[in-house]
Amino acid sequence: MAPSATADLSESSPIPTKLDFTTFHNIINGKLVGAKRYHAGINPATKEKLWSVPAATKEDLDDAVIAARAAFKKWKNTTREERNAILLKYADAIEANKEEFSRLLTTEQGKPTFQADNEIGSCVAWLRAQTAIALEDEILEDTAEKKVIVRYTPLGIVGGIIPWNFPAMLLVGKIAPATAAGNCIIIKTSPFTPYSGIKLVELANQFFPPGVVQCLSDEGTLGPLMTTHPDIDKISFTGSTATGKKVAAAASGTMKRVTLECGGNDPAIICASIKNIPAVAAQVATFALLNSGQICLAIKRIYVHASIYDKFRDAVVAHVKTLKVGGGLEPDTFLGPIQNDMQYEKVRGFLHDVKADGLKVAFGGQEIPTTTSATGYYIHPTIVDNPPDTARIVTEEPFGPILPLLSWETEDEVVARANATDYGLGASIWSDDEEEAERIARKIESGTVWVNTHLDVSPLAPFGGHKESGMGVEWGTSGLKAMSNSQTINVNKGKL
Repeated sequence: MAPSATADLSESSPIPTKLDFTTFHNIINGKLVGAKRYHAGINPATKEKLWSVPAATKEDLDDAVIAARAAFKKWKNTTREERNAILLKYADAIEANKEEFSRLLTTEQGKPTFQADNEIGSCVAWLRAQTAIALEDEILEDTAEKKVIVRYTPLGIVGGIIPWNFPAMLLVGKIAPATAAGNCIIIKTSPFTPYSGIKLVELANQFFPPGVVQCLSDEGTLGPLMTTHPDIDKISFTGSTATGKKVAAAASGTMKRVTLECGGNDPAIICASIKNIPAVAAQVATFALLNSGQICLAIKRIYVHASIYDKFRDAVVAHVKTLKVGGGLEPDTFLGPIQNDMQYEKVRGFLHDVKADGLKVAFGGQEIPTTTSATGYYIHPTIVDNPPDTARIVTEEPFGPILPLLSWETEDEVVARANATDYGLGASIWSDDEEEAERIARKIESGTVWVNTHLDVSPLAPFGGHKESGMGVEWGTSGLKAMSNSQTINVNKGKL
């Protein structure tokens, strides 16, 4: 897809009532704003350059912060009912443009159409669900002598830093709680996937007052400016653990509130009690390979009880053989390309190590699959057969379609091995014995543990990681509180 010309918006233009999905601009103070420099993303299925997008500068960020600060004076005093009404209208508008957003998302990110449809659908669901989450004053104590109240007030200006693997859903997942809590938010899109995020914010500005929701596209230089900006009150970051550590360090200089959602190395523990091995193997493999493994919460390590290991491995391989690799817009594709060249080379490095270390491969191992003639960043799904716990594919997060299966024998042993990581984002236990599954789940060190499923996140439930998988939580009541200041009012009822 060739890039289209970008209109000259050196100053600014009003937000149009109908979205044009071929032109992209920064959104500052309710207007489309151009730039002196532009860059472009790459379609990972073809490696073709996409549309031009502006490269925001420090001056653009300063302008956005000034606009947000002015908007905050009024927005913080709106009622929750007024904010909810806007969120619901915004959700309806996304739903009305779902097909266009889905196609744009597949084009820039690479994920198959059905997965892009699900992501845009999640945007709608997260907005609507946010309106059902109450954040009322809490009465902690009320006696004849005193009354203690906890209330939650808006923080101010939130900086939302968005990754490239879910550039639509994670953007809306920050906008919804930030604005519902009475904050203004400035979004920084990923340089790799700026397009759907820009359009989602452009659409938001048909409903939110100017300055409440803004968006800046950059070439990878804006993040440090946001994290150190003295007039941004919170950073909500989703990305790698390495970058998350830098965000936390930079934000400390101004005592910003920080929420970090970082990497994971999620284990799935398959118990001997499982009877329908083919069905469970298919589910586990699917949860591991969605978005070509480019999900922080995807299953990364599969621990299978020794008594069913061979049958389970063979069932996983049988299922993976049925999964089509190809362009996301092609019919029946399950695995699209790796999103960008940087990540592609990283995943190739894992494949190289698997081969160099002499690990047994049950299926796959190719960089370019034989099932597609496309020229994009394709990696064939690969199943590594019972590697040692010290192998890189076990200890690190590949963020690609490479999956190790490991054998275990005792419960204490597998729990210790599952927990032997610096990550703690998610995990799943698969068992036909409910008591066994819950017992093991309670021993796992991660922010979320699923039983007989995986990746089942909810806008009503808090989401966050243990250890180096993150700091704080998003979503649910806890996520809304994380977008707020907590204030205690202590009333003395006694006589003065």
